Amino acid sequence: MYLVSKIEDTVRIPPNKFSDPLEDVAVEILNESYVGKIDKKLGLMVTVKEIEEIGTGKVIMGDGAAYHDVLFTALFFKPELHEIVEGEVIEITEFGAFIRIGPMDGLVHVSQVTDDYINYDGKRGALIGKESKKSLEEGNKVRARIVALSLKGKSSKETKIGLTMRQPGLGRFEWIDEEKNKKKPTKKPTKGKK
Repeated sequence: MYLVSKIEDTVRIPPNKFSDPLEDVAVEILNESYVGKIDKKLGLMVTVKEIEEIGTGKVIMGDGAAYHDVLFTALFFKPELHEIVEGEVIEITEFGAFIRIGPMDGLVHVSQVTDDYINYDGKRGALIGKESKKSLEEGNKVRARIVALSLKGKSSKETKIGLTMRQPGLGRFEWIDEEKNKKKPTKKPTKGKK
């Protein structure tokens, strides 16, 4: 889930940036400092949207830089347990598929791809159902549910997101469409009135 939050901080503007527009420099520095970092309550910071307030700069002796108190809005991505997410398969391994969901990646373990027994085809780079012949490959678009979540650490590389596709309405989009089409009732011809 994406959310926007307001944050107060102090930004250090180096002397070589004094001639540039203050807000632009502040956004650039804040993005360098925060983008890709994780806050346990807010999630992963994606970007600084805008600076709402910027205070008068204070110079600290011996530094030469100006320190400004700022209030800014930032966009965060925070996955939630049991949330349904859509993404793209970015890597297939013997043990599962890595799915890119927004700015983060999750893992669908082979046991959570389908109800079928799954074989790994290393040449094709695919996971294939033994009986159903359903295949999962890089580039496939999928829908999954978050079943395990650990936002420990300070960056997205340290997070762990476990996904499942073994529930109705989940899986590769083509599988979902096939299931929908199987469930559609066939129309019986109507007899004309005399």
